[in-house]
Amino acid sequence: MGVVIPLKEGNDRQASVKPLVAVTKADMDRVNQLILARAGSDVQMIPEVANHLISSGGKRLRPMLTLASAAMFAYRGEDHIKLATSVEFMHTATLLHDDVVDESDLRRGRSTARMIWGNQASVLVGDFLLGKAFKMMVETGSLEALDVLSTAASVIAEGEVFQLSIAKNMETTEDDYLAVIRAKTAALFSAAAEVGPIIAGMGTAERNAMRSYGINLGLAFQLIDDVLDYGGTAKDLGKNVGDDFREGKITLPVVLAYRRGTEDERAFWRQAIEKGENNDAALQRAIELISEYDCLRDTVARAEHYAAIARDALAPLPDSAEKEALLEVIAFCLSRAS
Repeated sequence: MGVVIPLKEGNDRQASVKPLVAVTKADMDRVNQLILARAGSDVQMIPEVANHLISSGGKRLRPMLTLASAAMFAYRGEDHIKLATSVEFMHTATLLHDDVVDESDLRRGRSTARMIWGNQASVLVGDFLLGKAFKMMVETGSLEALDVLSTAASVIAEGEVFQLSIAKNMETTEDDYLAVIRAKTAALFSAAAEVGPIIAGMGTAERNAMRSYGINLGLAFQLIDDVLDYGGTAKDLGKNVGDDFREGKITLPVVLAYRRGTEDERAFWRQAIEKGENNDAALQRAIELISEYDCLRDTVARAEHYAAIARDALAPLPDSAEKEALLEVIAFCLSRAS
């Protein structure tokens, strides 16, 4: 079931990540080569599991943020390649771990690694990739970049544990949920963007700008994902529509629908989420309630709020092709829900 949510009126141009792809293409070719090289191992299962997810068609947005943010500040060294690869390995590791925790069957339209090789292999290969990521960070010799990315890794783990602690609890507040996605999703966006000005030798103002851009882009990105789970298509998501609901995940549309509903409707949500009564009929009822209370539209409005902060974070920085591409990414993020 698709729900069209117009974000802007009178603008036929579709936002795209193509400008970001274009300004980072040469460096991303090198990142992709390094990904394949560093994911190798004499233990055959490790590259098999890693490459299953690495080659599954993700946009690699996070490493592109690192490359673009370094280029925007005229960085001329080689360390951005290793840092961008580290960012992608961190992201891949979190996906491998997430799919185990969430018992997910599908990722980017393909069977998850855990469905093919099992939970143990998925967790351990994720750990392998994290180890490789930290090794590359150390190789750059930038303690500041290492500090930012290692801090992000611990924040992501904290977010996972916090999400577990409030899982399937319909009394979860909007503030609780935002704290989860700030840690699980936005922290890596933020770190990926901030290490660019770090290795370019820039000061506090530039680092703060890119950190703010990244964390607010990440929040907007995740909120739009939440919208797509109830109002998108499997093609948009790379997983089945309604998977969050079937897994008992509490996302912002659910939080809003629960709080705005009648007592009978709140009882439905408790049965569906807390007690796992989430068959296709329940999913249809959930979509109807989310639509009735304008929860998708209001979730998009929250995403637009964070997107505006991300745009303003870049505003003081000098104009460049990279800056324009990063601004376009914000628009692209929002356009996925239209």
